[in-house]
Amino acid sequence: MDDNAAQLRLGFSTGYWSAGPPPGAAEAVAAADDLGLDSLWTAEAYGSDAFTPLAWWGARTERVRLGTGIAQMPARTPTATAMAAMTLDHLSGGRFTLGLGASGPQVVEGWYGQPYPRPLERTREYIDVVRQALRREEPVRLDGKHIQLPFPGGTGQGKALRTTIHPLRPDLPIHLAAQGPKNTALAGEIADGWLPFLFSPRLSDVYAEHLLAGFSRRSFDLAPATEFEVSAAVPVAPGPDVEAAADGLKPQVALYVGGMGSASTNFHREAIERLGHDAACAEVARRWAEGDRAGAAAAVPTELVLDIALAGNPAQLREQLSAWERSVVTTLVIQTDARALPDVVAALKS
Repeated sequence: MDDNAAQLRLGFSTGYWSAGPPPGAAEAVAAADDLGLDSLWTAEAYGSDAFTPLAWWGARTERVRLGTGIAQMPARTPTATAMAAMTLDHLSGGRFTLGLGASGPQVVEGWYGQPYPRPLERTREYIDVVRQALRREEPVRLDGKHIQLPFPGGTGQGKALRTTIHPLRPDLPIHLAAQGPKNTALAGEIADGWLPFLFSPRLSDVYAEHLLAGFSRRSFDLAPATEFEVSAAVPVAPGPDVEAAADGLKPQVALYVGGMGSASTNFHREAIERLGHDAACAEVARRWAEGDRAGAAAAVPTELVLDIALAGNPAQLREQLSAWERSVVTTLVIQTDARALPDVVAALKS
């Protein structure tokens, strides 16, 4: 939130898998140190998990930070997540960042069989347990509305436990994925970083206000707000010109608007609507619901793409980057075809 902030760092997200590992992802990760990237991030939905690729591919790196962007909280108990985080932090020599997110009701209820209501309250309790495990000061206990440790039912033999391993870093950074204003403020309050998606530098001041609201409630036992990170996942499409490159991103935007979430709950669409693209979202969603995928992509305006992404030739990418450099973002996490990563990094660093 400081006008004198450090130079914008670059990261890379390997993204979601489709039928298998993204082509070129392993090679891109292996080249991360030489490319001068700050961080590498993995993702999960209801296919590949976020921890395994990070450990497997990340073993070929030495300096770059390794983060889950994001690990879904309903997929694991908070103590299981803490175990995975501590293990990866030891194996990587203290390079791991735990990125967490609540996901949405379709995945939470349909895939994990977990309740979704009151996600902010659940997030607060979840991170509380993870931090207790990481600090290893006392056995982990929580008498929450959603999480109880030890479990009060069952055989009655449950015992509060402390992790057997000593964390390499008791203050291992926890970043929270968030899109809505309240969840963004929660990140500022209880996390060490924010992982936004569908971020627009045009509304940077608005996002800063949400984070500052959270900072005002921040506990003194957390790292100071001046060390808070904002690592934004940003689609980047290289091409001969803006229009041609943006066309390559429009099907992806159409999927987020029309194909993600349910008819009543689509956090991605809501995030884009908050940028002022309500009419475009309505048209994209209408065509998507009719099964017209090509028409839905065609209904995505180039202006919308450029609000949340970078597209064009190297000079155009570099010019567009300047708006992100002036925003609250501290790390721009590149989302692109892994095989194009070296050229994209070269363009952005030129």
